[in-house]
Amino acid sequence: MLDAVILAGGLGTRLRSVVSELPKAMAPLGGKPFLEWVLRDLRRQGVQRVVLATGYKSSSIRSHFGACFENLQLVYSEEQAPLGTGGALCAALDRVQTDAAFVLNGDTFLDVDLAAVEARWRSSGNPVIVVREVADTQRYGCVVLDEHHVIRGFGEKTGSGPGYISGGCYCFPRDMLAAWRGRGAFSLESDFIVPALQATRFEAWVAQGRFIDIGVPDDYARALDVIQAPAPVTPGHTPGAAPC
Repeated sequence: MLDAVILAGGLGTRLRSVVSELPKAMAPLGGKPFLEWVLRDLRRQGVQRVVLATGYKSSSIRSHFGACFENLQLVYSEEQAPLGTGGALCAALDRVQTDAAFVLNGDTFLDVDLAAVEARWRSSGNPVIVVREVADTQRYGCVVLDEHHVIRGFGEKTGSGPGYISGGCYCFPRDMLAAWRGRGAFSLESDFIVPALQATRFEAWVAQGRFIDIGVPDDYARALDVIQAPAPVTPGHTPGAAPC
């Protein structure tokens, strides 16, 4: 299975009232850092190698997880100055060993069949963005799909109501951001994906099941209930037994 990259450099500014002085991905949940729940789900699906793109207080992540967590090999891509989601991913992709990678946000938990997402990428040759239908897109901005599940608009603030949003999960070729090396800080979504829609076909994969983004205190408060809900069965993906 492909390597995974987790963007785990967020400051968690909006969570400071309930989580003080920790990277957002390390916010405690049920006695464990939020990131631990994300890593365990990756391992459940057969991922064996993860690149952690860290920034703010990255030492707290490295000291907790080290180089191996439950047979997941962990590699660190540590930014020395803020690079934004795009710059952080650009640097992290240089540490990926597979021909593409799953990319996830370290403050989001999403039920998604990663093997199916990889299959979609291999069959189409196009980058894949995992989307999730929600009752109200206002907080996130909606993703516009055509009848073939090709993305036509991304992060559009079109008001409230039901629709698709980005699930914070992607499948990108390893060289996806090669032309952006050395450009410093930039946003993956607004600076790269939105302009790239004009020339690049981005496939959408619709995920269902559990979804939580802990970026605001209200969602953080209900995150444990969401994550501890029954997980879907992902057939045919037994975690490998090889240690790190």
